[in-house]
Amino acid sequence: MLSPRQSLGRKPEMRRMLLRNLATSLLLYEKIRTTKVRAKALQPLIDRMIAKAKRQPAHIAVRSLNRIVTDKNAARKIFDVLIARYKSRPSGMTRIRPLGIRKGDGAQLVEISLVDSPVAPEHSRTKKKS
Repeated sequence: MLSPRQSLGRKPEMRRMLLRNLATSLLLYEKIRTTKVRAKALQPLIDRMIAKAKRQPAHIAVRSLNRIVTDKNAARKIFDVLIARYKSRPSGMTRIRPLGIRKGDGAQLVEISLVDSPVAPEHSRTKKKS
């Protein structure tokens, strides 16, 4: 089911649950902030999930996706939104961007996001003229 190359400093059951939660959050919010090691372990999992949903019939793919994602809305989003968005893209559905270093322990922080996701409008903090 899930087999990352890194152990992420956890026992296998805890590592599987960590990756399941990260995958669910990435599918729901389309970008998350995490460490570089976790993002590199998550990236092939997300790419395989979307590719499998595109390749297989929906009634078969939904069973394998529900084994991984912890929220039904995340699996539904794959079928409703992401398959149409990535139908011409064979792979590379995620992007990892470096953000810097965390102060507390010096871990490298990155933002992993889905490619071609709609950009949320930035809220400008300008003062109103009186």
